[in-house]
Amino acid sequence: MSDARHPSVKVLSWDEARHWRGAQSGRVVFTNGVFDLLHPGHIDLLHAARSEGDALVVGLNSDASAKRLKGDARPVCSEAERALVLAALAAVDAVVVFDQDTPLELIRALQPDVIVKGGDYSEASVVGASDVRARGGRVVIVPLTPGQSTTAIVEKLRGAS
Repeated sequence: MSDARHPSVKVLSWDEARHWRGAQSGRVVFTNGVFDLLHPGHIDLLHAARSEGDALVVGLNSDASAKRLKGDARPVCSEAERALVLAALAAVDAVVVFDQDTPLELIRALQPDVIVKGGDYSEASVVGASDVRARGGRVVIVPLTPGQSTTAIVEKLRGAS
């Protein structure tokens, strides 16, 4: 769509994201994930991430990457659908799809000032943390929202709970 207000304008290629990053004057925050079947836990993470800086870029696992990480039944929604839904959120300034198993290459390309991950990670296990810290940046761990998980939603839909 050509409408400049349409969320799709916030879904960027890697080259567009590098250019976008270069144009940012404040602190850029990065988080990443599959973000399949967006739920309140995702919203809490994204809101917390956005509060850590001036702009939030979300690295989104591609369909192939999500399948490798989550199994053949996932993702439920395509990368294009997931990217558009994320881009429609006010807290999100840019979405970039990555095909690798981890976002390390994307983090190195975008050089964020802050990385934010959910409480199922420790600072030591956050991919790209050492790169960000080496440039004087920070790593922030946000507590998980109790009772919120895409896996639980999928299981419920399949009648497993």
